[in-house]
Formats: sequence, structure tokens, C-alpha cells
Amino acid sequence: MTRREKAKKIGDILDRLYPRPPIPLRHADPFTLLVAVVLSAQTTDVQVNKVTPALFARARTPAQLAKLPESEILTAIRSCGLAPGKARNLKRMAQTLVDEHGGKVPHDIEALERLPGVGHKTASVVMTQAFGEPAFPVDTHIHRLAARWGLSSGKNVSQTEKDLKKLFPPEEWGRRHLQLIYFGREYCPARGHDPRECPICSSAGVSPAGPAASRRRRRTIHKPRSGAARE
Repeated sequence: MTRREKAKKIGDILDRLYPRPPIPLRHADPFTLLVAVVLSAQTTDVQVNKVTPALFARARTPAQLAKLPESEILTAIRSCGLAPGKARNLKRMAQTLVDEHGGKVPHDIEALERLPGVGHKTASVVMTQAFGEPAFPVDTHIHRLAARWGLSSGKNVSQTEKDLKKLFPPEEWGRRHLQLIYFGREYCPARGHDPRECPICSSAGVSPAGPAASRRRRRTIHKPRSGAARE
């Protein structure tokens, strides 16, 4: 089975399981989504959704967030991982939006990536989920699944994104991103996973020991032991 054939089969399974995957982070507009995605680094979506209502009650716009003391932002998000750095970046990001973008979230991935605390993955999420633009955000979880299923070489997240974009049409990228997140959580965790019981691994040829082990076995060359008699 070629990678493209495998991707088509995987896409069919994902569409059957998650025909309309919802955005897991609660938000009201591009700005609140941007804040939530920044907070989600090293933090579960569930925890972010617990934190953001109190934060947004204080500040729902870039101008309001820029005026909040950093200490007040930190108090609101303290239960999130890396909270001190996130509080600092959120305040700087909000001020940058006010100073350079008229208090609006830019509809441009390069401009998003220049914002404090915003990397390529966060910018991609905003582009596809807030603005409906074709983007395929790839985090470590999607990177792991793509490597496990043989859809990517798995060298790094950037290469995985390129590989997945070649395998799926642009109009599917945003949907696939969400479907992969939900599928990984429900069916294909990193640990304690039996590929034989996974709807995708069982059809993608993933061995119980994992694809890396399978590749190692294929590369192994059995040589006669030193001193052994030759037939």
C-alpha cells in the first residue's frame, strides 16, 4: 500500500468516526482563540477551558488584556503549565496587537508568527480555525501518529507537516488536524497501545512492537557467529 493509498484509507476512517470534529478550545472570536491556543502549550484543553472564562471576564480584547498587570494575568492562568512565561507573552502579544494591528488579530500567518509567544503551530491553528484558511497544524501528538502509521519519515514536526500536506488536499487540512487530535486521545495513545485493537493501526500494518521495531528487524542481517562451522 502506498502512502497516498494509506492516507485515503485513514481519511475515510477519520471521517466515519469524526464527521464534524468540534474545536476543543472554547472561544468567541479570533483573539480569544489565539489566547487559548497560547495557553494550551504543555497544558490540556480541559484545563485551558477552566482557566479562560475568568481571564476573559477581565479582558476580552487586546486593549483590555494589554492594560492588565502581568501579575493579574498570572493569577488567572497559574494552573496552566509554564504560566509565568505565558503571562508575560500574553501581555506583550496584546500590546503588539494594539500597537501594530489596530487591536485586531492579523489574517496573515507570517504576521501571527511574529507575535510574542506565537509559533508556527499556534499561528496555523488560528489561520484554519478562526479564519478558515488552509493550514495543517502539527503538534507532537500528530507528529507521533503520522510516524506510527508510516505517513511521514518522522524526522521532525516541520517535515511531518510537509508530508501530510502532500497526502491530503488543502480543503481537508483543518478537519484532519482536529480528527487526528481526537483519534489519538481515544484510540491511539503513546503508551499502553495495542495496534491490533486500533481502527487505523490494525489496517495500516503497524506491528505490536511498533513501526520502528519493524524497520530494525527488516534491516537486521544475520551473520554466522565467529568460529562457527560453515555448511
